[in-house]
Amino acid sequence: QVQLEESGGGLVQAGGSLRLSCTCSGSIFTIYRMGWHRQAPGKQRELVATITAGGDTNYASSVKERFTISRDNAKNTVYLQMNSLKSEDTAVYYCNFFLKTSWGVRTNDYWGQGTQVTVSS
Repeated sequence: QVQLEESGGGLVQAGGSLRLSCTCSGSIFTIYRMGWHRQAPGKQRELVATITAGGDTNYASSVKERFTISRDNAKNTVYLQMNSLKSEDTAVYYCNFFLKTSWGVRTNDYWGQGTQVTVSS
């Protein structure tokens, strides 16, 4: 059993900042990659940023230079620092962990419940 708990969403004015956190707990053997995705009303879920256990990062072009993903491996936690927020960043943000629950099993994706981020213009 794997649980993901997200926090940090809310309402912010355009140009403001928010920091999202997501902690993974439960039956964890190895975490390979962590990330954030988002889904705006009427749109498909899209990748925002990912980070590997080794620290390699990847960002959607729409958030580069504004968002920063980081992780604390000891706490099984991933963060998303969002600066210079725009109205088009409004969405439900989901954290994602790609991990194994024990040796010999395949890796799987696990998702958080989502946290709402609303940017007012």
